[in-house]
Amino acid sequence: MKRLIFLFAAFCIMTTACSDRDDDLTSINIRVRNISSLVFDEVIVGGEENVYEAVNPDSYSDYQEFEIAYSYAYIQITAGEEVFVLQPIDFVGEEVLPIGLYTYELNVNDEGQITLEFKID
Repeated sequence: MKRLIFLFAAFCIMTTACSDRDDDLTSINIRVRNISSLVFDEVIVGGEENVYEAVNPDSYSDYQEFEIAYSYAYIQITAGEEVFVLQPIDFVGEEVLPIGLYTYELNVNDEGQITLEFKID
């Protein structure tokens, strides 16, 4: 009897441990990581429909859903009185991201330019 319970418990652990956290997703989900020394009061990604608020240095935002997204995007960061913008020229030749979890790692360099590093979670 103990062996049966052990086997059942092992089976349950193995089946749940092998599932990915993105298995049940139905959309593109993107979060922002602030890798700068600034506090990002507001980060707009793509447009006004995706606004992340209060992203502290070396912190992550929550994920937000996107209908369409690419490995880079229009980014507007407000930090105190400063506003920084990353404006892509176009998305020609870029492929739409598949459903999944992604992170845009954002930094503002000494010249006030935003750098974006795309990560697959």
